[in-house]
Amino acid sequence: MNWSVILGLVLRYTYIIRRSVPRMIEMLFWPMLDLLVWGFLTIYLQKLNHGTPSAVTFLLGAMIFWDVLFRSQQGMTVSFLEDVWTRNIINVFVAPVRVREFLTATALVGLIKVGIIIVLLTVVAWWLYGFNLTVLGWGLIPLFVNLMVMGWGIGMVTTALIMRFGQAVEMLAWAIPFLFQPLSAVFYPVSVLPPWLQAVAWGLPSTHVFEGMRSVLAGGGFPSGYLLWAMGLNAVFLAAETWFFMWMYQSTREKGYLAKLGTQ
Repeated sequence: MNWSVILGLVLRYTYIIRRSVPRMIEMLFWPMLDLLVWGFLTIYLQKLNHGTPSAVTFLLGAMIFWDVLFRSQQGMTVSFLEDVWTRNIINVFVAPVRVREFLTATALVGLIKVGIIIVLLTVVAWWLYGFNLTVLGWGLIPLFVNLMVMGWGIGMVTTALIMRFGQAVEMLAWAIPFLFQPLSAVFYPVSVLPPWLQAVAWGLPSTHVFEGMRSVLAGGGFPSGYLLWAMGLNAVFLAAETWFFMWMYQSTREKGYLAKLGTQ
């Protein structure tokens, strides 16, 4: 891979955000809104439970963790859509840019977005609600990494679908991640799901991450078992998602849909 090409693409996508106030507001507005809503809800639940802090820690931690997955996926898919919206997609793929360089660049954009948002949410959550995300210790890093990897995989799938079926399905960029939210047991343990859904939920890497997070917050120590399951499932899914993206990309090129996408 040519890292100069990757850096150039990363700079392009980050400059688009830096030079656009609406894009910066959109990137920061929804995470902050979610934090405020869930934060005040947890304060209410805490009062109902006579000061028990578990509601605050579990729900706020889950909200911040979910945003890691969602923003890493958005970094990939929205970067692709930026080229579609500006009629630049043809220029990207006729330039000497390999597909793996494009995917790496958009993944790094997602990483940058996640870093900015997580720092902001962590500071605000500590300031407003006294929630300290760093109580997870070093276990926080591998849990975050697994959520980002899953987000990148979902980002490849959504990008491939938009590439193949055009802007008519671009709403999938925001819809598909939320299809995984109920099954990932983000705000509740897997045990509350119906038995037949629990088997499906355990097949997702994100479920193991959120269960591991709750285990740590409950004082259960480093969630090595959950982490190993998340890593293994991520490896399988990422390989399948990479194959799916390459298959859709080749199909799009052969049938001329990429050129049509760039001129819609």
